[in-house]
This record gives sequence, C-alpha cells and structure tokens, in this order.
Amino acid sequence: MFKNLIAYRIAPGWQPDLTALEDALAKTPFTTCGATQERSAGWVPPRGEAHGPLAESVAGQWMLRWHSEAKVLPASVLARKVQEKAERIEQETGRKPGKKESRELKDEARLDLLPLAFTKQGGAWVWIDREARTLVVDAASQSRADEISSALVEALPGLALALIDTQISPQAAMAQWLREHEAPAGFAIERECELKSAAEDKAVVRYARHPLDIDEVRAHIDAGKLPTRLALSWDDRVSFVLTEGLQLKKVALLDAVLDGQDEDGGFDADVAIATGELSRLLAELVQALGGEGRSAAMPARAGAAASAGQPGAAVPDAAHAADVADVADDDAPF
Repeated sequence: MFKNLIAYRIAPGWQPDLTALEDALAKTPFTTCGATQERSAGWVPPRGEAHGPLAESVAGQWMLRWHSEAKVLPASVLARKVQEKAERIEQETGRKPGKKESRELKDEARLDLLPLAFTKQGGAWVWIDREARTLVVDAASQSRADEISSALVEALPGLALALIDTQISPQAAMAQWLREHEAPAGFAIERECELKSAAEDKAVVRYARHPLDIDEVRAHIDAGKLPTRLALSWDDRVSFVLTEGLQLKKVALLDAVLDGQDEDGGFDADVAIATGELSRLLAELVQALGGEGRSAAMPARAGAAASAGQPGAAVPDAAHAADVADVADDDAPF
C-alpha cells in the first residue's frame, strides 16, 4: 500500500484523458542505466506486466508507477581510485596533480568505476483522483515527489499542480491537539511525536510508543517546542504520521478495513480499497485543518522534469543521492 502521501491539487484547466496520459507516459519509459550512467528513471506498467499499460484506471482512479535505478558508488571507493591515479602521475612525472587536474581525475575515475558499480532500484506509486482533482505521490521526501510531479507537468500540456495547503498550518494544529489532548472529530492521537525548538539550540524531543496526554508534552510546547511529526489514526481505519509539511508518513490500513478482505485480492481490489479509504481521509484531514488555504494551482517545479523528461537523461545529484539512500521497491501497490 501507499506508505507515504504527498498530495497536490490539480488546476481546473487540465482535462483528464486516459489515452493522452498513456501516450505521454510512453515517451519516457524506464530503461536501465547504461554502463557509465549514474541514474535512470521513467514509467513502468503499474500491474508489473511486461508491455502492459502505463496508466491503469480502477474504479475511476488512475494509477501510475514511477521507477528509478541508481548506481551505488561509495565516496571512499571513488577517493581511493582518484588517489591511485594521482600517485601514478606523480611516479611518472615527478609532480603532484593540481586542482584542475585532480577534478579531471575524479571524473575519469567515476567513469572507470560506474560499469562495475552495483545498482539499486526503487519505485513510487502515483494516484490521480479526477473527481477530487488531486494527484498523490507515494514518496518519502518532498524532492522525490517534486521530481515525479514535475515529470508529469512536463509531459502533459495544461497540467498545473500545487501542493495542497490549508488555512491552519499542520504544526499549529498539532500543537493545539497535543496541548489539549483532543484531536478533531474522527481522528485520534496515537503514541508517537517529535517536538523541535525554534531557538538556536534546535533542541529535539521525540516520543515513541509513549502516551502523549502528559504534562511533560504540554510543558515542552509551552516552552516553545513545536511538533514536526504526530502519529494519528482516522476513524479506526487508517493510521499515519502527520508532518509539519502536510505529508503523511507510515500510512497503514487498519483491521477495520482489512478484516474480511482476501489477503491476495489482486491489483484492482487493492487499489479500490486503498484509494476509497485514503480519499476520504485526505478530505477530512484538510477540513480538520480549516479547509484549503489557496484555490489556484501553480505549475510544479520544473527543474526535475527537465532531466526526468528524457529516458536515460542525467538527473541532479540530489535525486541520485535520494535514490541511493532511500529506495523502496514494492511488488504490490497496496
């Protein structure tokens, strides 16, 4: 299932068309890294079937699958290779390489090592809810979600996205809920949170598997520490951790949803169940935070799309680092 939710609002100007979406995604399919390529990303069939559609419609919900591959090249290995090359030059010429030559040696060493490097693969689910005009990305970081959403903006003329914003900031709302130990209707506070100080010391307090209706938590908030993460459950059906940036982490369907369901219900059943629950959760969470704070969507950041838009294209170092550090490759969507 979705482990993380980062939600965007789709501007009214875009007219959803499944055939046009399929054609757009087909222009940037995933291909494995070439011998000297550090990273590759693109679209794969959501059902995992070779040559299957890249956009699937299930009960009116559209599902896409973004896939990436990154070469793992440890800095220590690269540094050792550069040192070997520098020592060889010193032995042959009697001089040490200068700064410019050292940079060239690093590039040369990287090209030498990339064909030998191991690779990590990972994917992210993308869910388009046409009726609610939302696009949801299962990404652990905002940069990863922006890369994927920007690839879609680049590929689909007329598509404009903006992160869903709310009248009440998640941080202010979480502080109030913790201080009063009373979540909004339909939600319940669970046993995990993180509080950070805005002062110079940047003090952090974390609670895990710990009751939060205690004076100590209120004292931290009164002293100026603000919540950045808070575990919640919704309607005894979904558990998650809400962040200050309105991201949902550790999303899990609870027994009330799963009881009676076939453990291997198949792609269509899994998608229908999960999107049905999560669409209601997102709508009620936005309402609990005072409703949306802006109505006009703006184009998603296009920096990532510029590189992600071509199969096998080079991508920013930050995206490569994120792939190597945090790749989760799931076989099933939910």
